[in-house]
Amino acid sequence: MSGSFVPERWSAERWVPGERLTGATSVPASAPDAPLVGVLALQGDVLEHLRALRRVGARAVQVKSAAQLAEVDGLVLPGGESTTIGKLLVRFALLDHLRARVATGMPVLGTCAGMILLSDELDQDEPQPLVGGLHVRTRRNAFGRQLESFDARIEVAGIDGGPMDVSFIRAPRVVAVLGSDVEVLARVEDAPVVVRQGAIWATAFHPEVTGDDRLHAAFVATA
Repeated sequence: MSGSFVPERWSAERWVPGERLTGATSVPASAPDAPLVGVLALQGDVLEHLRALRRVGARAVQVKSAAQLAEVDGLVLPGGESTTIGKLLVRFALLDHLRARVATGMPVLGTCAGMILLSDELDQDEPQPLVGGLHVRTRRNAFGRQLESFDARIEVAGIDGGPMDVSFIRAPRVVAVLGSDVEVLARVEDAPVVVRQGAIWATAFHPEVTGDDRLHAAFVATA
């Protein structure tokens, strides 16, 4: 229709929504054969993870449906509200599909709320939907509430280049390791804050907000 607005299109492979308007530079396009890594896009730090994954060379996409989940080589479960994400997984009929893909070896990285969702057990009385698969017991908000959030530099086993810069925001912690196949890669206050069990990675902190992409790079290398 005459006078209607025709929006200029920007590549979803190189920008995340809203980012161009902030003056951020675009990420170089990923190679066509790069791993296709999804970020569960129901709630939480979705855009930050998309950006970090693209910086390390992955083809990064949002995942909101079972069909999209079936296409990816790996998946990030972002930080956010674990109870909300769990309820949305149920509402959108994604929980069983995600459990099946994790059980059959899809590489998955859970950060903060994502760590909670991947845990087999929670140290709390209130039940909530979990993906499970990671043989640990986790306590929510174990490092304190929002006002106790903090940044830290921590050594992570297997990550070269010295300590990583990370942010603990209403962070959980692993209070018990339930399987001999769980590797503890980093600790804070003697509590595991980075663990790996085969293709499952989990962190108590947010690696996506500091610009230190080494953990994302290590994860993408397994996808």
